[in-house]
Amino acid sequence: MASSVSSSSSTFLLLVVVAAAYFAGSFCRAAPAGAQVTSLPGFAGGKLPSKHYAGYVTVDESHGRRLFYYLVESERDPAKDPLVLWLNGGPGCSSFDGFVYEHGPFNFESGGSAGSLPKLHLNPYSWSKVSSVIYLDSPAGVGLSYSKNVSDYETGDLKTAADSHTFLLKWFQLYPEFLKNPFYIAGESYAGVYVPTLSHEVVKGIHEGVKPAINFKGYMVGNGVCDTAFDGNALVPFAHGMALISEDIYKEANTACQGNYWNGSSADCEEALSKVDTAVEELNIYDILEPCYHGTNVNKSRVPQSFKDLGATSKPLPVRTRMTGRAWPLRAPVRDGRVPSWQELAVSAPSGVPCMSDVVATAWLNNDNVRSAIHAEPVSSIGPWLLCTDQLDFRHDAGSMIVYHKNLTSQGYPALIYSGDHDMCVPHTGTEAWTSSLGYGVIDSWRPWFVNEQVSGYTQGYEKGLTFATIKGAGHTVPEYKPQEALAFYSRWLAGSKL
Repeated sequence: MASSVSSSSSTFLLLVVVAAAYFAGSFCRAAPAGAQVTSLPGFAGGKLPSKHYAGYVTVDESHGRRLFYYLVESERDPAKDPLVLWLNGGPGCSSFDGFVYEHGPFNFESGGSAGSLPKLHLNPYSWSKVSSVIYLDSPAGVGLSYSKNVSDYETGDLKTAADSHTFLLKWFQLYPEFLKNPFYIAGESYAGVYVPTLSHEVVKGIHEGVKPAINFKGYMVGNGVCDTAFDGNALVPFAHGMALISEDIYKEANTACQGNYWNGSSADCEEALSKVDTAVEELNIYDILEPCYHGTNVNKSRVPQSFKDLGATSKPLPVRTRMTGRAWPLRAPVRDGRVPSWQELAVSAPSGVPCMSDVVATAWLNNDNVRSAIHAEPVSSIGPWLLCTDQLDFRHDAGSMIVYHKNLTSQGYPALIYSGDHDMCVPHTGTEAWTSSLGYGVIDSWRPWFVNEQVSGYTQGYEKGLTFATIKGAGHTVPEYKPQEALAFYSRWLAGSKL
């Protein structure tokens, strides 16, 4: 009898220990079989810093329309930390832009020779330090996403938002363990349209009782397009404030165009604006402080010979020589109707799209072993990965985003609108103007915010949870230029703290 009691007690204690360990330290998973990424070609650092999952979600069975995602779980506490959907812009640009060049878990180092695989090193400023991040290629035809019906590549803002919402609903069915996590939507550049339109679809679904119920808590937009007039009128004041044009040129343009630069119709206005264009045309529009490479040759003196040359606290490896984003010609903001593709802009520009080179991401994502490791269709099946595709016939059909921002924030969804202050593609002057135009009272007056006791930018807080912030010295893709500062404002905002 004593032996039997002892055996039962031992079994009971073992079950208690196992149960305690399970509930205290584990994350109950329901991920689809075969979705976990167990290793990545180019990464020799051993175990991945957190669990990664990748694959496709079919958003339209009849057309075979499939969107590719890559999930990086939080390195801190994936069971409780926020879950963030990341979208790059274009329209037509892959969110692997953010993964490879901005805030993904790795810094990428060129393999050094043609055809060699890039080397991956851990990124100390990855956004997965404080959150789980889903990188989504959207719409179909972008990055690794595709459709078996080419008619799907005729799309626009509204269809993209609807498809992305369908993706989220199906994704949460595959990963129900994340339904309780605070969920945010974030993106940059043309995602200034993607983010609020998708957020609108999510909120509408919540009101309509669509299941699964998404625990949506807010959204972020970085250097994002918003409104034709505000964006179109931003460049001339920006150029003047940055001493890129003279006081005389500024006064001439302001007088001739009467402050309406994006749609100036008089001959005097056009002549004045041509002087502005001439003054700034040789600059890198994504960061006026960075050099602009006009050919295919990279200035090798600026590229480190090895990762260790950079030191542990350096910014990410400078493996590309231009910053991606919405590359419309100067004074041509996004308007209703068809939006030119990246390649069309390159053809129409006198010397091509400025400062463009994305060799490292292209080499990695078109490697057969990489495609296999991340569960993506091979190049032979869906074609090569391109940073920005020319497959889409894309229409801007959602109008101004101001009405979306007003609607979302008035319902209590916080928004962080941030701008790298040296971006000439979507200048901070326009973003600051439209955020102010919403008419909310200021509750946190214009002031600097800090990282390591250094001014990292400026911020102003409004009612309804609206925050505007600049990042000092950053260009169009803020985490690429200022990774430490980007992680700081990102983590603080997600935590509900003031910047």
